[in-house]
Amino acid sequence: MMSSSKFFAKSMAFIFSAISLCGRRDLSSVSGAAIADRACFGAGCYWGTEKFFKSDFGVKSFPGSGKVISGKVGFMGPKTAKPNPTYREVCTGTTGHVEVYDFKFSGEEKAYEDLVKHFFMFHDPTTLNRQGNDRGTQYASAIFCYDKTQMEIANKVKNELQALITAGKIGAYQNKQVETAVVDATVFYPAEDYHQEYLDQNPGGYCNHGYRFKAWPSK
Repeated sequence: MMSSSKFFAKSMAFIFSAISLCGRRDLSSVSGAAIADRACFGAGCYWGTEKFFKSDFGVKSFPGSGKVISGKVGFMGPKTAKPNPTYREVCTGTTGHVEVYDFKFSGEEKAYEDLVKHFFMFHDPTTLNRQGNDRGTQYASAIFCYDKTQMEIANKVKNELQALITAGKIGAYQNKQVETAVVDATVFYPAEDYHQEYLDQNPGGYCNHGYRFKAWPSK
């Protein structure tokens, strides 16, 4: 019998392969700037992902770099996945969607690079389809890119992170291999209203995110 971890790994490989093949589209309309001004990240439970981007980026980390303007938590997956999935459906781990925070931001290439670094600082990208006690493909570590420039930056930072781990400059993660998927953005489906800004409305609510390190190491 295939172990659950191997099943999730195979499932996620299929999901992201489908995104790569089906999700490519003309993204030039997203923004007239050199880089799209919209970003989408999956880092486990989207309540914490939203909080760490919306409240912390540009304040607790990378001050003055850029700003998260507005966004929503929700789901992104292959173009062939069921439209408008509910939270309960995604929780089954069978829809192919990932819990994400999708948002608009100010700034250009440098701001996006700092957003990617910030993303890697508050979750563990080495635990495949898992963050803490949350397990399943819906909790995958993933960067959904809205244009080629975002894709190039995300892969550059991911490779830099892997080099820092290998060199022993970052030891705060559970494992030594970065498992984050970097793929094209597809269709974003907002979650139900009661999930939006959940930790603002419930300050003591569930969140398993936390800073693994507070400053990006030099190469």
